[in-house]
Amino acid sequence: MAVPSVSPPQSTPKQPAASRGGRPAPRKGLSGAVERRTRRSVEGLALLAVLVAVMWIVEVINALDANQLDTAGGLYARNVDHLWAIFTSPFLHAGFGHLIANTIPFVFMGAIIALRGAARLALVTLIVVIVGGLGTWLISPGGTDTIGASGIVFGYAGYLLTRGLFDHSVSELLTGAVVGVLWGAALIASLIPHGHVSWQGHLTGALGGVIAAWLLARKDGRRGVDQGRRHGFRSAHQPAAAYPVARTK
Repeated sequence: MAVPSVSPPQSTPKQPAASRGGRPAPRKGLSGAVERRTRRSVEGLALLAVLVAVMWIVEVINALDANQLDTAGGLYARNVDHLWAIFTSPFLHAGFGHLIANTIPFVFMGAIIALRGAARLALVTLIVVIVGGLGTWLISPGGTDTIGASGIVFGYAGYLLTRGLFDHSVSELLTGAVVGVLWGAALIASLIPHGHVSWQGHLTGALGGVIAAWLLARKDGRRGVDQGRRHGFRSAHQPAAAYPVARTK
């Protein structure tokens, strides 16, 4: 009896993997890492541009309203009812000269932080705003109205100057050294008390930056350990028994 022949199944060509939504899956390897790093940097710089644009738009509105926003949204020392102003006072300035003086270092230092991504820039800014704002609110002279982004500028400086110490990174230490050379004298001079300048905001803003560097270094360290565990690596502080051991037969 004749047996019908069966042709072998035809192999279908493999299609490139796609992620959800029909978009191509992220590339792997060196090119993929460069692409992700570039995307993070672009997103961070875009967020920085938004923050600067908000400051300038607010100042235009403020100038048209005879600087009434400086009073309405300024930070008043130990005024509990006005404590929310820690989030509005950094975006208010006493004229365009004040705004320009803050915009230049804000963009320079913010851009360095933004290269690590929008999330990093947002976290550093938020920590500095909260720590610096609360510190200014606590130690400023009674009845003073504090406005301006210089507290955030000092926070960015404190972050950049100290993150290399917490991350144990030579490149970040060099970045901090560059910031110190370019802006160190101006930053130190701004900490000296003189009229109509909130050295309290500068000091507590810088403290906020140091705290941000410490907190985010610990966060990055934990992420590195978790990634090592997922890939089967063991840190020097983890016992070997905590990981599966491969044995030859």
